[in-house]
Amino acid sequence: MNIFSYLQKLGKALMLPIASLPVAALLLRLGQPDLLDIPFMAEAGNAIFSNLPLLFAMGIGVGLSRDGAGAAAIAGAIGYFVLTSAAGTINDSINMSFFGGIMAGIVAGHVYNRFHATVLPQYLGFFGGKRLVPIITGLIMLLVAWVCGYVWPVIQSGIDAFGHGVAESGSVGQFLYGTLNRGLIPFGLHHVLNSYFWFGLGDFTNAAGELVTGDLNRFFAGDPSAGVFMAGFFPVMMFGLPAGALAMYLAAPKVRRAQVGGVLFSVALTAFLTGITEPLEFMFMFLAPALYALHAVLTGLSLMISNLLGTLHGFGFSAGLFDFVLNWGLATKPEVLLLQGLCTGVVYFVSFYALIKFMNLKTPGRDEEVAETETITAVQPAAAAAMEAADTPTGKAQRYLVLLGGVKNLETIDACITRLRLNVHVPVVASDAEFKALGASGVIRVGEKSIQVVLGPEAETIAGIMKTMQVTEAEPAF
Repeated sequence: MNIFSYLQKLGKALMLPIASLPVAALLLRLGQPDLLDIPFMAEAGNAIFSNLPLLFAMGIGVGLSRDGAGAAAIAGAIGYFVLTSAAGTINDSINMSFFGGIMAGIVAGHVYNRFHATVLPQYLGFFGGKRLVPIITGLIMLLVAWVCGYVWPVIQSGIDAFGHGVAESGSVGQFLYGTLNRGLIPFGLHHVLNSYFWFGLGDFTNAAGELVTGDLNRFFAGDPSAGVFMAGFFPVMMFGLPAGALAMYLAAPKVRRAQVGGVLFSVALTAFLTGITEPLEFMFMFLAPALYALHAVLTGLSLMISNLLGTLHGFGFSAGLFDFVLNWGLATKPEVLLLQGLCTGVVYFVSFYALIKFMNLKTPGRDEEVAETETITAVQPAAAAAMEAADTPTGKAQRYLVLLGGVKNLETIDACITRLRLNVHVPVVASDAEFKALGASGVIRVGEKSIQVVLGPEAETIAGIMKTMQVTEAEPAF
């Protein structure tokens, strides 16, 4: 596995602990005095934010383990405790924050994959197999803690200098972060970038005297200066991208608007309400890369403008309407952010429509997908037959498996919020048009034997069904 594929896998593993943030933000926000004023509810949400590095260690351990094993989560927690306590004993100024959780989770995941099936001599047999994983992880992390006790202060100073450099660079730093945030989505690496800015940049001492770090954590802890690297996403996700979808709809030939309109408007509504934008972005990311480059730049500009206007806002999941309304009371000038959003929508609509027409970009409805789709029955009769399966999650999984070369061709099966992430034994020869004909928003091929299929929120369900089919296929018949 090359470094690029590994970072993608790590980014996917990060999504497991990050997925806990919506409920944490909901509990923390609803429990505040200006809403329901229920202290125990607020503290329940705060407990999740306070232990986020530990959740990173456990979630990454599970995400990197071969079969998503709970033993890897226990090992991640033990590794995190050993690392932070031992390193802190050597140098009490060390604050590893979420970096400590990431390191412990990475070690736990790999230790599990290497040692979970180890057989020990009979007199030590109780400690073999999965029980060995936390033991080995703890010993390795003890060595890592000793190294970090002396090396981490230098690394910590460098990280702090980088963070302060970005924060103090003002508009330039905000623009670069916003542009990279969208630009890294095709490679699945944006979660790695976000982890530092949202969970490691800056610190704040809350009312209880606890030190919290990261733009997101500080926002919910009541830091009046937090939200710099989140506010600018609301205008893009709630207004900009939906307006871009409208532009693509109107730019399509009239005879094809009905065909693409339902899909475009459904993913636009998803972006507006929840801030989940990948299904919409993948509809034009590879068909019209120039348009996606414009989108990345406009996102960077949105972050820069929101801060120039003095607006601050945050989210527990993503920059959609739900988070915008829920966290209104913690925001600074949220009404200005709404006005910026309306202007952003106009800019997206005009620029998208003009660029599509001027460059004759092959956005949905303007591509050659109809011609390609019509040939599927001729070149892939098995795929055509599979398309007649019931439109259920199981039926969809079966149809995608046909295009992927069958369940025996899948080496590994993973999923993040919107994508199937698959490694195959034999390269997949089915065309992107064939996957799209089954409902996929896009396909990413990483080398010859790694493929990602963008399905939207149902990706996790489809992946689970495929794993079940893979296990069933492997079971011997008696």
